[in-house]
Amino acid sequence: MKKRVLYSEANYAAIVRKQGYFVDKTAYLAQLERVENPVFLRPRRFGKSLLCSILRYYYDRNAAAQFDELFGHTWIGQQPTGQQNQYLILYLNFSTIATGPTIQEIDQSFRRQCNNTLNNMRRQYAPLLDEMPRLDLSAPVADNLGVVLGHIWQADLPRVFVIIDEYDNFANQLVTGHKDLLYQQLVAEDSFFKSFFKTLKEGRETGAVANVFMTGVLPILIDELASGFNVASIITLRSEFEAMVGFTQAEVDRLLDDVYADYALDPATRPEVDTVIKNHYNGYHFVNPQGEALYNSTILMYFLDHLTIHKEMPEYLTDLNLRTDLSWVRRLTSAQPGDTEAFVSQLTSENRIAYDKNFLISKFNTTQFFQPGFYPISFFYLGMLTQQDNFFLRLPNLNIRQIFIEYFNELHQIDVSTRYSELMQAFVNRPNLETLFAGYWREYIGQFPEAIFTKVNENFYRSTFFELCSRYSFTDKDFTRLEKGKEKSW
Repeated sequence: MKKRVLYSEANYAAIVRKQGYFVDKTAYLAQLERVENPVFLRPRRFGKSLLCSILRYYYDRNAAAQFDELFGHTWIGQQPTGQQNQYLILYLNFSTIATGPTIQEIDQSFRRQCNNTLNNMRRQYAPLLDEMPRLDLSAPVADNLGVVLGHIWQADLPRVFVIIDEYDNFANQLVTGHKDLLYQQLVAEDSFFKSFFKTLKEGRETGAVANVFMTGVLPILIDELASGFNVASIITLRSEFEAMVGFTQAEVDRLLDDVYADYALDPATRPEVDTVIKNHYNGYHFVNPQGEALYNSTILMYFLDHLTIHKEMPEYLTDLNLRTDLSWVRRLTSAQPGDTEAFVSQLTSENRIAYDKNFLISKFNTTQFFQPGFYPISFFYLGMLTQQDNFFLRLPNLNIRQIFIEYFNELHQIDVSTRYSELMQAFVNRPNLETLFAGYWREYIGQFPEAIFTKVNENFYRSTFFELCSRYSFTDKDFTRLEKGKEKSW
């Protein structure tokens, strides 16, 4: 039975049972066991939720009978650590917490989700928790968490392994939405959120909690929670965890070998596919700019999903979900129009911007987050910039570059609508790059006022030319022809 590309599937057991392609990252579990309360930050849609699911099934007592099925084919299944299936699991996903107009409504959403999860532990781990005191589902989450952990400690029951996916999701929505008052109420010393983490810390101190693993996007909230949860180990920039999510080139090569074999794809198309995915999905350096670049794994699976179904590359090489990241760019830069224009123009023209590497390894607060001088660091954590070296950040790939060019066009009111349709159709019918570029120069560059025109360079022309062409329904071969022309410059 050939495997399937399960794009956007984050449930590890579902991937195994549905015969989905899986890049084995389970060796990292052994490394994580040496870290107390690890916090791991990566951009959205980079595979963090799948990692949380793997941890959940590996450590859950209830999954012991399924261990061979779920992990027998993996590194950790063949070299288990001894902690497999030893714990009660408390799994929380904060991406579903609603950010209402008041702190009371946010608290209510937090209570509904977390209290229901805590209450369900009684059923999930019966009969171990049959004697646990009844929880008041209207009470603060910290109170109910204290009841659960207190009972586990006093009854000498198996400890709890806590997994919090997207721990900062709803807080980030407040920050990027400029809802400063709500954010300050959220992180106040006596807030429901900080009280929750204080109780979690107490559980670690008593031993009721075996470990806490958290994922997120930005380090802002960790700084704010320091007084409540100052036992966290931020592993985001530790070299041994750089490739814990995302795919290396070797992993992508093996994955493509399997896909081509399983789906009997024409081997002659492989060089074209390799070139396209490298230009669009590779290029991320989170720790070592001289090390191996990583692919965005989720977006790559989007590509492979289309490839296996239709036996050709997708018409649109960027997952539409990724384009929502443009809204993050707008939110971060909307308060400083002049600085925004300079920032976006610098990246679209030069594809690099200076940064202070010390800021990557330090926590930062909401005030810094919106300062123009801090944009490079903010965008690094959002996955829109990556390390070129110790002095400059750059756009990681064509996908992200297209997002910035879209914003450049928006800022300068450059028309990229249907005025190009005839030009693009003529190229599809009779491919001629010189004619196509001449039309781009006339219709697109011709809109620029002199103040902009004098600031752009050859790199900008190449980038905007490709971005404009990518808006139209070229065939795979048309795209590849453009890709090959771009490959050296990229």
